[in-house]
Amino acid sequence: MRWSEMNVIFDLRNVSYIYNGRLKALEDINLRISQGEQVALLGANGSGKSTLLAIIDALIYPTSGQYYAFGTHVNEEIFGTLKDNEFKRFFRSKVGFVFQNPDVQLFSSTVFDEIAFGPHQLDMPMEEVGRRVEELMEMLGISKLRNRAPHTLSGGEKKKVCIASVLATNPDVLLLDEPTAGLDPRSQLWLIELLNELASCGKTIITATHDLDIIDKISRRAIVIGENHRVVVDRGVDDVLNDIDLLLETNLIHEHMHRHGRLIHRHPHAHRDEHAHSHIHE
Repeated sequence: MRWSEMNVIFDLRNVSYIYNGRLKALEDINLRISQGEQVALLGANGSGKSTLLAIIDALIYPTSGQYYAFGTHVNEEIFGTLKDNEFKRFFRSKVGFVFQNPDVQLFSSTVFDEIAFGPHQLDMPMEEVGRRVEELMEMLGISKLRNRAPHTLSGGEKKKVCIASVLATNPDVLLLDEPTAGLDPRSQLWLIELLNELASCGKTIITATHDLDIIDKISRRAIVIGENHRVVVDRGVDDVLNDIDLLLETNLIHEHMHRHGRLIHRHPHAHRDEHAHSHIHE
């Protein structure tokens, strides 16, 4: 295997998912992710990235195939139907999910209560919960928002509260769905620095995105899902970003072409700081 067989925490075997019995979202996904990896799930809108994250987070279960997390076969029978399930509590303490839309995730009356919710669910002592919430609010620069209602916050503030609420349980794994969506450049830089700091502490970071501008800053491995809902390649980030034909094929960049006499200029454009430029002679 190219990627480490040691400390595999997520193992998807021939996983497919179909919505409503007819809409294909994922097909025959084989994927292993090990502890401490920084992984980007890349694909155009509609390729199945968010569905894959939802399966990894055990929010939904494969239509076919098998999914193992921490060595346990995850399915509705063992995970979804048992209210007091020891593995379920273990899993939720280990894995945190930051949704693309903060409004889906935020529901408490104040920012403080939002961040404290997860630790309370894990039966942490009140004193420990309060200390952890205070530390996170200070670290993320949102202490002044403690008594604000989350729905009154700006998009960037909501995203920070969502991240704080996930970090409050100190998960080993952080799943993020389009984390830079709606963030201004300063907040994007803050998020990149935070994710790298968490990775340096040994956290596993899995990010679903089609934004090529950030993946080499937060990931080492890139898994590209094509518009056929299958894994196209699984390589190092630099290899993927330098493969212009792959990025064009998977609709991660688009191409403008114009003619000067017998010379055709080919300009593949991406959401990155630079764009590739090549010339084709007829």
